[in-house]
Amino acid sequence: MNDAMDFQLTRNAFGRLAYTGADGEVHDGVVPVHAFPISAPLEGIALVTADGRELAWIARLADLPDAARQLLEEELAQREFIPEIRCIRSVSSFATPSEWRVETDRGDTTFILKGEDHIRRLTPTTLLIADSHGIHFLLRDIHALDKTSRKILDRFL
Repeated sequence: MNDAMDFQLTRNAFGRLAYTGADGEVHDGVVPVHAFPISAPLEGIALVTADGRELAWIARLADLPDAARQLLEEELAQREFIPEIRCIRSVSSFATPSEWRVETDRGDTTFILKGEDHIRRLTPTTLLIADSHGIHFLLRDIHALDKTSRKILDRFL
């Protein structure tokens, strides 16, 4: 396994990540995998082959050269779709299933919450909410929500 500075990352002709190790061996289709995508999104990233073999461990994205860091940020953004809820506009009912209208960092959306058990507490102030299609929404800090959003959320916690 290599450290973060003795390899190169490029995109192959098919747009997939290609890893070239210090020994010159090229691995096409490598995948970046976050150890802690929510609590430490800029740290702890493994580069793994299609069969799951780890090629490199990156302690911090900031330690990489700009080009490699940008490639990894693009790849991770495509793989990890977790919109962050900024505001809860309304819910159709305080019983589940219910339709939630929310504002996220990626725009306004509507989703169905099948049950209260689909709201998972990650920390005392951070929640992960799964919709009926399995899409996860992050609520990073319940205390940062406006009063109306907190009041709605409290009915489900």
